[in-house]
Amino acid sequence: MAEEKKSRLYALKPIIERWPAVRKPEVHVNFRSKIFWTVLCLILYFILTNIMIYGVSGTVLDMFASYRAIMAGASGSIMHLGIGPIVTASIILQLFVGAKIIKLDLTKKEDKAIYQGSQKVLVIAMIFIEAIPQVYGYLSPSEGLIGLAGGRLGADLIIILQLFMGAYLVFLMDELISKWGIGSGISLFIAAGVSQSIFTGLFNWLPTQSSQPLSISNPPAGTIPGTYYMASQMTLGDLVDGGFQYLFIGHGGFQNAIVPVLGTIIVFLIVAFTESSRIELPLAHAKVRGARGRYPIRLIYASNIPVILMSALLANINMFALLFYTHPGLKGLPGIGGQWWIGAYDTTGGSTMPTAGGAWYLSNLNGVNSWLIPILSGGYGGHAPWQFAIKTIIYLAIMIFGSILFAKFWIETTNMGPTDVAKQIQNSGMVMPGFRRDPRVLGRVLERYIPVVTVIGGAAVGALAAGADAIGTVGNASGTGVLLTVGIMIQLYEQIAKEQAMEMHPILRGFFGAE
Repeated sequence: MAEEKKSRLYALKPIIERWPAVRKPEVHVNFRSKIFWTVLCLILYFILTNIMIYGVSGTVLDMFASYRAIMAGASGSIMHLGIGPIVTASIILQLFVGAKIIKLDLTKKEDKAIYQGSQKVLVIAMIFIEAIPQVYGYLSPSEGLIGLAGGRLGADLIIILQLFMGAYLVFLMDELISKWGIGSGISLFIAAGVSQSIFTGLFNWLPTQSSQPLSISNPPAGTIPGTYYMASQMTLGDLVDGGFQYLFIGHGGFQNAIVPVLGTIIVFLIVAFTESSRIELPLAHAKVRGARGRYPIRLIYASNIPVILMSALLANINMFALLFYTHPGLKGLPGIGGQWWIGAYDTTGGSTMPTAGGAWYLSNLNGVNSWLIPILSGGYGGHAPWQFAIKTIIYLAIMIFGSILFAKFWIETTNMGPTDVAKQIQNSGMVMPGFRRDPRVLGRVLERYIPVVTVIGGAAVGALAAGADAIGTVGNASGTGVLLTVGIMIQLYEQIAKEQAMEMHPILRGFFGAE
């Protein structure tokens, strides 16, 4: 009977056991080694984002352009897919396990191993699912590559292979950092990409349109040089006649205005405050008198992961809507192919942002120019002000409720639920003063806090991300990207401090679950 209750994913066990993976260290990895592997992977990441795909012709259409800060990678490089396949595989498995379609008890070691192994197999499938459509109209091979490969099919396979290599290297580096380094590879790659965008958005002195000379209508792309150039070149009449709006909100190609910089600073301060907000439960050591401590339950209990998953889900919706509307092989599908109500796109200028339909209502807000100004000025692009208002409300609601849903799934699949945390505290030798030393009793106490904090934290991080997107950020990093980066850097700092503490006091490794 026990065998019949096992999930069908156990059929993948022979494949999982032979699947190539980064081996988990058998001994303690010292702090210097962890820093070395983490920094090495970050350097490799930046190198790979600058290696362009060989043999691509014409303009590269980036399906993830509006979500590039969250998807990491770089458009047109072998890292074109970024972390998309990894995050999408995680979303699919979490939804299936959370909905009990896949019956796995993640508190059991064997089931958890199958879950993690199945995710690795699914990542490979998602790489091909996201890579294959790219070569038909979005990353088209050049005539030279077609001649070299002996035909269009061979050229397409070469581009797909390059995309596969880049995405699989991201997957391996994520595993390497999580097992031999500090933090999460996915989080670090997001933070690295967003930090680069913010830096160039602030200091880029090159013209907004590189093919045209510097002018008031084509200033330096960075906020600091661009604002200085325009302020010094504009007359008082220019400033009064729309110049201040240009400087503060941006216009046309110049998007790194003053308001996005202020938005970035506001997001930083709010995230720093919310990350430090927590409930602390008193603990005492069961055997050592006077040894006391506290167990912190953060307001953002599920971390930034719900926002990453929600943003990746929206990015995939945008990708498939784009494929159904523009892909030569899919736009002829009956019922869903070429239907404007799913999502209409105008890719003539290289844009992959929806212009109408459901995908437009679900597309992210990119600063006040994308929603507030159209509402106040009577609409834009064929949309009435009330449509922009509805789009804004829908995006805020989707981000908040989606983040709550993924936060609840996340704590259940990562042993962060009340029962699992109670066992971890019990195993570390700590107890809660005034309560019996029983994980079930401690679990009931934690059930008063963790589920509530999970919902509140998920809603808060979703609202922060959507609100930051609405305000706008410098470098087109997206508010979600800045929120994630600030949270990631704060958590990385805390993890480094924890690693240093364990290095100086090895007895702490047992308490933190490192051994």
